[in-house]
Amino acid sequence: MIKLGVSGAKGRMGQTIAHLAIKDNDFALTTLLEHKDCPDVSGDINGVGYTTDNSALEQCDAVIEFTLPDGTLENLKACVEYKVPMVIGTTGFTDEGLAAITEAAKTIPIVFASNMSIGVNVFFKITELVGKKLKDIQGIKVYEEHHIHKKDSPSGTAKTIAEIAEKSSGKTVSFDPEPLREGEIIGNHDITFETTFDTLKMSHHAKDRAMFALGSLTAAKFLIGKEPQLFNMQQVLGLDSIHI
Repeated sequence: MIKLGVSGAKGRMGQTIAHLAIKDNDFALTTLLEHKDCPDVSGDINGVGYTTDNSALEQCDAVIEFTLPDGTLENLKACVEYKVPMVIGTTGFTDEGLAAITEAAKTIPIVFASNMSIGVNVFFKITELVGKKLKDIQGIKVYEEHHIHKKDSPSGTAKTIAEIAEKSSGKTVSFDPEPLREGEIIGNHDITFETTFDTLKMSHHAKDRAMFALGSLTAAKFLIGKEPQLFNMQQVLGLDSIHI
């Protein structure tokens, strides 16, 4: 059984991950971590209380992190110290932050992805296929929508879609200059390929943020027994072995 730590455990994603984990016989929920300035760490989930002390991560076999960059990097240091594998779904890192994650992966196995959704990662693969196979591409545009609390823009997922499209097509991708931030939209992403002859548009609509939680739990299982390395969700799902 995998002893699981959940960081950001009072947040929406943390709550979803924790409650799905206790329904999964492969996991034993062990640590519920919140940042040191969290105003309320009372209560528990399935008898596990909340803590602001990241030394509690030492008792975990894997940690899932969906928080903010600064907090993630602090907890990354703890995971490196205690040799605990880490799933990172946080976005919005600076180049320095990304370098710290890459360096940490020399010591512990890490799954780091801008989007943990299985459906979105299939979307990434299809984007690669279209970029490689579509002829006479004249332009590519990415558009995204998220809830009003979303900090980064474009989203990490939108950036990943663009990177894949650019690499596979050799063309420059543009972003809509005004991505929608409204209400409680979980996440919508579109990519449009314009050719001389046609327009091809693909979209992914997130119905429930549990899709990210399920993906992160899949990633946590994947990490068990792995040597230090930086992995992505394409590798977790075996999509990297599909050659186009």
